[in-house]
Amino acid sequence: MMTGNGIGQDMARGRSAAQLVGSLVLASVLTACAGGDKEPSLESFTAQEIYKRGEYELETGNPRKPETALRYFSEVERLYPYSEWAKRALIMQAFAQHKSKDYEAARGSAQRFIDTYPGDEDAAYAKYLLALSYYDQIDEVGRDQGLTFQALQALRAVIEEYPDSEYARSAILKFDLAFDHLAAKEMEIGRYYLKKGHYAAAINRFRVVVEQFQTTSHTPEALHRLVEAYLALGLTDEAQTAGAILGHNFQSSPFYEDSYRLLTGQGLALEAKGDSWLSKVYRQVLRGEWL
Repeated sequence: MMTGNGIGQDMARGRSAAQLVGSLVLASVLTACAGGDKEPSLESFTAQEIYKRGEYELETGNPRKPETALRYFSEVERLYPYSEWAKRALIMQAFAQHKSKDYEAARGSAQRFIDTYPGDEDAAYAKYLLALSYYDQIDEVGRDQGLTFQALQALRAVIEEYPDSEYARSAILKFDLAFDHLAAKEMEIGRYYLKKGHYAAAINRFRVVVEQFQTTSHTPEALHRLVEAYLALGLTDEAQTAGAILGHNFQSSPFYEDSYRLLTGQGLALEAKGDSWLSKVYRQVLRGEWL
């Protein structure tokens, strides 16, 4: 005689078998379609079945060509627009588009998710994907920096709106790298002007790094280049002050050693002199307001 527990176990096994068969049937039908057979109507399948097929295509197909997976996710939205699976399908569209480096489309899908489900637990991930779609387009230093600014804004939104999320930690790291990238751009242009002998233009670029990007790795070099540029113009007070800031904050840097040799070689000390913008920075350094 079969007990109640036995009946329950048999029913559970029956449901599992039925689900497995259903998934296999769906996979075989849709795979046949991919082989060139007539497109089956997806309206006879549940939202979950179509979604799972999209997942399968994403996992087994070409990651750079997710068109098939995206079609299934889109169909979930079209056929079951107010379902939980439609919501999942939308975030998966953003993920698939970003994975295939279709960044503009990924931004559109991520933003649509944020607008439609602002309070959902996956909104943080959608916001992070939106930021990544800008960040991952940052290429060489010489490229236009508009995307870098947009990446910084989007990453800041993740950090401020979801500070306790796992995405915030990654966003902080990427924010610092993007910030450093902007400083690198200023340095590249400044070095170009310095090499060409356009000292005033070079100074303007290095000043931006010192005043606006002082937490980046480029600050010691910016100060050293200021020493070089000001000495070339005969402005020794400013050169000495830049060297003094280097000595106060970055004495272990090889750029400090270069500036030290350059200044002392001309009989100049590394000390703050005059009342230039660098003198104000130096006073901030002594008060601990600039590091």
